[in-house]
Amino acid sequence: MIMIRRLLLILPAALALTLAPPLRAADSPIENQLLRISEILGALHYLRNLCGEESTEWRDRMNSLLEAENPDESRRVKFVASFNSGYRSFEETYATCTSSAVEAINRYTRDGEALARDTATRFGN
Repeated sequence: MIMIRRLLLILPAALALTLAPPLRAADSPIENQLLRISEILGALHYLRNLCGEESTEWRDRMNSLLEAENPDESRRVKFVASFNSGYRSFEETYATCTSSAVEAINRYTRDGEALARDTATRFGN
């Protein structure tokens, strides 16, 4: 009898979970981290090229993120907008490579690594 009462208490909650609509990727707790990583990649793409790297490494990493996420069109637009925002924010600030630009590269690299590591630790499988 006690088991039946427990089951009857648990059943409504279990049914609510199974009948609830699936969590959309854009509502995921990881979404803000991914958007921030996209912004950092855009900033690094601009700054590293400004300071003589002349490569597509950071854009390639962004493309890898998009491939891994395989977002629908509205999410893809958000990721690209974040990347472009990071790029443009430094494009408007730096026309030449300065010590301040190099410090921004170092800071964004550290922040991006920490954010990626934290995201993988908290939400990775």
